[in-house]
Amino acid sequence: MGIKKYKPTTNGRRGMSTLTNEEITTSTPEKSLLRKKTKTGGRNNQGRMTVQHIGGGAKRKYRLIDFKRNKFGVTGKVASIEYDPNRNANIALIHYLDGEKRYIIAPKDLTVGMIIEAGEAVDIKVGNAMQLQNIPVGTLVHNIELKPGKGGEIARSAGQSAQILGRDGKYVIVRLQSGETRKILGTCMATVGVVGNEDYELVNIGKAGRTRHMGIRPTNRGSVMNPNDHPHGGGEGRAPIGRKAPVTPWGKPALGYKTRKGKKASNKLIVSKKK
Repeated sequence: MGIKKYKPTTNGRRGMSTLTNEEITTSTPEKSLLRKKTKTGGRNNQGRMTVQHIGGGAKRKYRLIDFKRNKFGVTGKVASIEYDPNRNANIALIHYLDGEKRYIIAPKDLTVGMIIEAGEAVDIKVGNAMQLQNIPVGTLVHNIELKPGKGGEIARSAGQSAQILGRDGKYVIVRLQSGETRKILGTCMATVGVVGNEDYELVNIGKAGRTRHMGIRPTNRGSVMNPNDHPHGGGEGRAPIGRKAPVTPWGKPALGYKTRKGKKASNKLIVSKKK
């Protein structure tokens, strides 16, 4: 999928770029797999803002994605490659032989008409899903489970993948895109291939209106706020932070502060930390 650049006919067009969407074969989603998606405005069930800069945006419906890939022994045919407004990766509509339809994350080089399958003894080809312990060393995979049966949690966004490095008893050693190497249970499912739409990160938004369509509101610096809104706020005119280092609106260090718990149970499964 390529990048389309615009001529600077207006200030908004200058520097703007979009995806050419050559892979997408239809603009009409499967109605049976659509669900209503309500907007939160960044508020929780108590009405309090828990995430900043969220609001507005174009209406969208949620597509039910098969992250578990638990339809074993039934082959499916790729019916279409579609755009999903809820993620940066494209999705593929699969028609299974028993009549069921499901969406999966579309890996790179998956095309309409291809046959895919999930199970224990399936071919090592793009789109097929199986347990990690059955995938050869060196294979690139995505949509990896951390707990058997829970559904894929790792390597699901555009252009992402992980590589299988080896085996250690009941665990499989996997190197993630961040550079972290960790052990994952061999009975966890993964899908062969790299997530498609890798050119997504090259897109230049170009103007503020496009981010508003995404539901992202303007961002203010903490130094221009009042002291009851941000630790950097207050003072007459432009004022320094007044602290040793920048902090978040909730007082936590903003730069280089590790948020992972030191005694987290899964720490023992990390072979080497991310770069």
